[in-house]
Amino acid sequence: MDNQTLLYIMTAFVVIAGLSLFFQLVFIFGIYRSSKALQAKVTELLPKVESVVDASHTAVVEGKQQILDIAAKTNEILDSTKRQLTKVEEVVSDASARAKVQLERAELVLDDTMTRAHDAVSTVHGGIMRPLREIHGVAAGIKAAVNHLSSGRRSDVLQVTQDEEMFI
Repeated sequence: MDNQTLLYIMTAFVVIAGLSLFFQLVFIFGIYRSSKALQAKVTELLPKVESVVDASHTAVVEGKQQILDIAAKTNEILDSTKRQLTKVEEVVSDASARAKVQLERAELVLDDTMTRAHDAVSTVHGGIMRPLREIHGVAAGIKAAVNHLSSGRRSDVLQVTQDEEMFI
């Protein structure tokens, strides 16, 4: 290869490199202008973003305070509920103990009443029914004696057997 061709090739590459540097300069200038425009827009938005951030921070702080208030009230309600449940359990236990005592007393009264009723029935049975039977027996004896004395004759065996069967 001769020098002249090499010189043309090198010149072409230098021109190509120069053009690429020029295009890079144009692109960098475009990027610079875009970044300046973007910086202006961001600068305009920065106060708005800061106000939104401040408002968000305030809302978070207020929300946190409200959550703490709600948690405190919830804890108070739970404590109150526990106290009331304890009282209700005491009342139910007391009422159940009293009801049990009253049932035991009622059972004792019922047993006593049944015993007294049984004693009364035994007394009536022993005091009234036995003498009635005895009186009935004596009356039957007197009737038989009167019948025997008034008839003046001796009873036959059939009559005696019938009378005995009635008493059996």
